[in-house]
Amino acid sequence: MPRPQTPALTVDVVIELEDRPGRPIVLIRRDKPPAGHALPGGFVDVGETVEQAARREAREETGLEVTLRSLLGVYSDPGRDPRGHTVSIVYVATANGVPKAGDDAGAILVTDPEAAPALAFDHDRILGDYLGRRRASRPARG
Repeated sequence: MPRPQTPALTVDVVIELEDRPGRPIVLIRRDKPPAGHALPGGFVDVGETVEQAARREAREETGLEVTLRSLLGVYSDPGRDPRGHTVSIVYVATANGVPKAGDDAGAILVTDPEAAPALAFDHDRILGDYLGRRRASRPARG
């Protein structure tokens, strides 16, 4: 029986810098198409777990050693990536230090997630889901 054709498996990481006020997040400016800002991430290599891939991609693109804190979700819309059908497993992670662009990243943007620019792929949707969770976890004022 032939092996079925399936979407490519990817990971993306929302990295919170826990050593900075307000816990800003790290975005990359993509050096390859599709252009624009995006969450750090990429393809899962054969032989690695999705957790290993998330830590590797974060390190390759930002220079940061991240701690995966939670699974944000799985994103599988066939149109989410203009290069072809991908399924992304998205993690929320924390890190400390100064990010540095590497691999597919042309530059780094450290930003308040509420003030992030428009993002490539479906990363605006992912960021919206992250912000919803982040707002819900904050203690009520009053």
